[in-house]
Amino acid sequence: MPIEPPIPLRDLMPALGNKLYFNYGGQGPLPTPSLAAISASFATIQELGPFSDNVWPYVNRTVSGLRQRLAAWFGVVPERVAFTENVTSGCVLPLWGLPWQAGDELLVSDAEHYGVVAALEELARRHRLRVTSLAVADLTGDADATAAAVGQRLEAALTPRTRLVVLSHLLWNTGQTMPIAAVAARLAGYPRHPWLLVDAAQSLGSLPVAEAAAAADIYACTGHKWCCGPEGLGAVAVSQRLLEASSPTLIGWRTLEHDGPGAGGGYHRDARRFEVATSCTPLFAGLDSSLQLLEAEGDADARLAAIRRRSSQLWEGLQQMPGIHTLLAVPPPAGLVSFTMADPKGAPLDPEAVVKQLGDRGTWLRTLESPRCLRACTHLVSTAEEVERLLTQLAELIQLSAG
Repeated sequence: MPIEPPIPLRDLMPALGNKLYFNYGGQGPLPTPSLAAISASFATIQELGPFSDNVWPYVNRTVSGLRQRLAAWFGVVPERVAFTENVTSGCVLPLWGLPWQAGDELLVSDAEHYGVVAALEELARRHRLRVTSLAVADLTGDADATAAAVGQRLEAALTPRTRLVVLSHLLWNTGQTMPIAAVAARLAGYPRHPWLLVDAAQSLGSLPVAEAAAAADIYACTGHKWCCGPEGLGAVAVSQRLLEASSPTLIGWRTLEHDGPGAGGGYHRDARRFEVATSCTPLFAGLDSSLQLLEAEGDADARLAAIRRRSSQLWEGLQQMPGIHTLLAVPPPAGLVSFTMADPKGAPLDPEAVVKQLGDRGTWLRTLESPRCLRACTHLVSTAEEVERLLTQLAELIQLSAG
């Protein structure tokens, strides 16, 4: 019998069948095998008994299997990986357990997500810390120029009081990548060796992450964006030195090395000290399935190359359209393409109105507030035809705006 060729990943995503989808940076479509894995896991748990001696080996295998897979993606040992619900939890739980002193400085890039920024501001308020800014949002050139500028600006911004640097791996607004491993190396040579917290919400599933994740002290990700897994499950890779310095913050039975009465409150010595309590085991099965499907598409470099083919096509097409300005001056290093639009007379078009008009045509991207612009995301399942159709629709909206 002839061997059936594998089904293309795109064909396993029902969400892509009736729309043009460019919102992978918000949430990726869930493939049918991952949905099936979630359903099968629920069924298995019920068959074994949802709280019985028979179910725990299955739960432990499911959780530890995903921990090992993610550790391989992160380039770290499994003991450095903790599971969380989302990126913000992955950033905040280890962060709040560090030994802060009044007057310590938090050096935060000006391109961080407001959810993380709000948590940092509250941390600063409670511990009487100082928040300072590292400008990176204006860096729109190529990788070498960006890395050089980040290095120079970091050098100028660090002070003897700097205790933490916060920098995303892939900036969620401009689409620029940051030289995380180089920043970590620079901080390691600084007298106080500031911690490095990396928001990797846009990285896992789009970029090769092993070098950055292994170098950072906190590298927090989610499974529902570029990994195309279920929402409600994330992970964080933490450094060994952070494990030695940080105490648990939210504490539950999964935080403890031994469960049950008389456990004595002994915490896990590995990253599990930042896990709290009950999680939905079927979500682990679903994310593991999605990661395996991505692995079948090639290694991290090959997947990024596929993503960049489509983002470059979109970026280059936008350069040819009067009235459109891309935030990056060069083709994107990954899959985020942010841009503004104006009518033929140069008057700015409202991004929200553009998103609504595109949505009426079955095309989905999103608006951003800082800077106020539109953002389209291309994944390895995006097609050249989809990109051309988006470009055509944008051109039509500009013409319609002329009245």
